[in-house]
Amino acid sequence: MMSGQLIYLITPAIFFAWLELSHRLRPHSPLQLKTFDWSINKEGRSLKAVGYLEIRNPHPRMEVMVPEFEIKPKVIGKEKVNQIQIKTIIRPRYPEESQRKDGYWQAHIIKSNQSTRVYISLELLDDELLNPTELVENIWLDIHWVNYGPFGRIKLQQGFILPIKFPITLVSENAYFKQYKNFQLLPISTHLLGTLDDINEVVNKYVSKLIRKGDILTIGETPVAVMQGRYIHPSNIKPSFVARLLCPAFHPTSSLATACGLQSLINLVGPSRVIISFLIGFIGKLLGIRGLFYRLAGSQARLIDDITGTTPPYDQCIVLGPAFPNKVCEKLSKELGIDVAIVDVNDLGRVKVLASSNDCNRPLLAKALKTNPAGNANEQTPLVLVRPC
Repeated sequence: MMSGQLIYLITPAIFFAWLELSHRLRPHSPLQLKTFDWSINKEGRSLKAVGYLEIRNPHPRMEVMVPEFEIKPKVIGKEKVNQIQIKTIIRPRYPEESQRKDGYWQAHIIKSNQSTRVYISLELLDDELLNPTELVENIWLDIHWVNYGPFGRIKLQQGFILPIKFPITLVSENAYFKQYKNFQLLPISTHLLGTLDDINEVVNKYVSKLIRKGDILTIGETPVAVMQGRYIHPSNIKPSFVARLLCPAFHPTSSLATACGLQSLINLVGPSRVIISFLIGFIGKLLGIRGLFYRLAGSQARLIDDITGTTPPYDQCIVLGPAFPNKVCEKLSKELGIDVAIVDVNDLGRVKVLASSNDCNRPLLAKALKTNPAGNANEQTPLVLVRPC
């Protein structure tokens, strides 16, 4: 009898141990890609963007090859921008090899704990009808590259935004708050944010000349996550059998209702936690208790936005929730001298304060943000200043 009970206990333990081990040992490349040091040059009607990408290998012993690397820049802005021609130059800065001048990408090994840089030049060509300096607002660097190593051959796709145009920075004299009974609201426009932006610098640039004691600054959770680089193109996600099996059970409007959306959560918390949370959540629904899955699976389960859920061009990506939101709020609050909150708000009047500085008036925020002053479309107003009356 005891041996039978022991089998019932051991079998699930072995299954979940195997599941976690296979998840952690799944083939993947350690290479990391980031962009930096970009400059935008406008002369007359011509526009040129120059900068660098860095390919880094943090693995202690694995060597990884990059046999293919291509950039497909996309211009974003006013009508007809898709007709603007772009001249693209890619030059890898291999430390031990001479530079090719024919534009050919020579396969290169990124050794363990080393990195290499790639020089990028984008020139938007002017013609008689199209003026890039007037029409283009952003450039999306759509990067397609191949990683080759012990894990096999993996095709990856990543993107970075290069802002070209910036809104006028508000000051107290030209800031017009919306008046309500117990508070005032000011949605604040920014440029299209991305990994080139530091959240502290963005907030200081657009908010520092507007605030006064007692104000509360709210920041959308998706813009924070985007600046932290927490977005993934679905082509980089390989759904497991667990993701394919469970995703149809979620509501069709949920970001976990697709295999890639659910797999992005599994990649964060592990398959065992997702399965156990799902089973308990299912039992809870039968008993009339809703929301158990999201409580047990962790905060990221509610924060993941599947494709179409964010502002273009991030609408092509799965955006995760921000990392360390409380630390972000505390740091910003200390620098600005006012309370700061990271929020998730929608057009249905649902307001969730993900994190805030210690003394933040959350009941006031819930009331003030119910109308979703930042909007859910392409307003580019990720910052909202709440001023109690």
